[in-house]
Amino acid sequence: MFEHHTQKVLPRPKFQRRVLKYSFVAMGMIGVSWVIGAIGYHYLTDPHLCWVDSFYNAAMILGGMGPVDPLKCKTAKIFASFYALFSGITFLSATSVLFAPFIHRFLHILHVDNADR
Repeated sequence: MFEHHTQKVLPRPKFQRRVLKYSFVAMGMIGVSWVIGAIGYHYLTDPHLCWVDSFYNAAMILGGMGPVDPLKCKTAKIFASFYALFSGITFLSATSVLFAPFIHRFLHILHVDNADR
């Protein structure tokens, strides 16, 4: 009825490399999203925000704090709306990617016999 798992738990050095790899993937997801937001804020606002303000606004939305500079044109408001939704999904996805190796290891330990560790 139940499967018997005979595969051993991944050794600590390999697990640490896996965590590092997944961390880089999560940081890449956040970084690409941050750049997309900064480009959008720089080119779609009227008047154009400088790059520093664009990165700042993108970071604040990506972190869940909300925009800093008031948006006056409709294009910027539409972009900010979609970017806020995109940022929420990206943040949750990156968090899932970051925690995936830990959850996988925990579930794997629960299903391995003590003799197999």
